[in-house]
Amino acid sequence: MAAAIDGIVLFDGIAYEIQRLLGKGKGGYSYLARRASALYVVKQIHHEPCSYYQFGNKLDSELRDYALLRDVGIPMPELLAVDRSNERLLKEYIPGETVFSLVQREALPDRCLDQVRGMCDLLYPAGLNIDYLPTNFVPTAGTLYYVDYECNAYEEQWDFEHWGIRYWSKTDEFCKYAAQLPFDDAQSVQVEPSKETTALQKEDHAPC
Repeated sequence: MAAAIDGIVLFDGIAYEIQRLLGKGKGGYSYLARRASALYVVKQIHHEPCSYYQFGNKLDSELRDYALLRDVGIPMPELLAVDRSNERLLKEYIPGETVFSLVQREALPDRCLDQVRGMCDLLYPAGLNIDYLPTNFVPTAGTLYYVDYECNAYEEQWDFEHWGIRYWSKTDEFCKYAAQLPFDDAQSVQVEPSKETTALQKEDHAPC
């Protein structure tokens, strides 16, 4: 199991300072990192068990999935560097609120649904699904980004219209999902928060 990281991490001899945890997924922990005035995301692969998902080599899977989705044309953060010995990825940072946060606030623009369906128009002919949970999407500057790299072989029961869409509005499924998320995994703003912003988020964190 990979330990949580803090302090300084190196990619190709360049130092990045870990700022805070952004969230945890099935395959790793994502951290906000800084170098000079620029922000990045560091993903640390973990090997914690997952009862509903079987992994092979997680790092190789991330790299393979990134290449597949890039070739399909899915908007994603750019993969900037890989540290194989420590099983870490350095990714472009996409600023903005997650779709999860926008759904919580009942402020999700219709164009986000249009854009995720546009992704599906690219994914399905390629025989792929992505993880449609709303914590994996960030709209910024008019473009919806898929900020994870995971993809899987297409199955209708797990596509957007049959599964993912249930989590893109305040449905019972969304509320149950929100209730079981730790606060750190449900950060509503993907930017460095002020103390005042963080306190306000914690006060307003009732899932539904």
